[in-house]
Amino acid sequence: MKDFFIKKTLKNNLHNVKKEVFTRNIQTIGLLIDESDFRHSKALIKELVLNGINSDKIKIVVYRNKFKDKKEYSFPAFGKKHVDWNGSVKTPFLTEFIETEFDLLISYYDVQKPVLKLITNQSKAKFKVGFASIDKNINRWMINTALEDYKLFVFELFKYLRSIK
Repeated sequence: MKDFFIKKTLKNNLHNVKKEVFTRNIQTIGLLIDESDFRHSKALIKELVLNGINSDKIKIVVYRNKFKDKKEYSFPAFGKKHVDWNGSVKTPFLTEFIETEFDLLISYYDVQKPVLKLITNQSKAKFKVGFASIDKNINRWMINTALEDYKLFVFELFKYLRSIK
């Protein structure tokens, strides 16, 4: 039921998506990862660093289908329960992530989950990149690759970014 209302909120806000053109060097990256099925977040970050991104300039939040309050995660983590039925975020670190004007937001998930799409849509990032399998109205640029192939994703991302400089 919660997903229904989040989808409705998302649908009402999709027409407000800002389509900015990316024209400068990347200094800050927001990384939204669905760790429900993907367990290579640290390796993904390492690939970004190998392509010249300062690790201090990468801010990460991860989503878990099965979020456990008492478990410690490597990165700030959230689940469905951290978002109200009307799409309001209830966790300060997630609100801060959404409000940060990253140069680039990487939405690293390939399954359409309303909570993740809502976070991507609400993000104040200047340029948004994600997977081709996700709603084309949310990200400015989509990469067509498998979730597990993070090296190819990062390669394609930087190939594109270098071509638009």
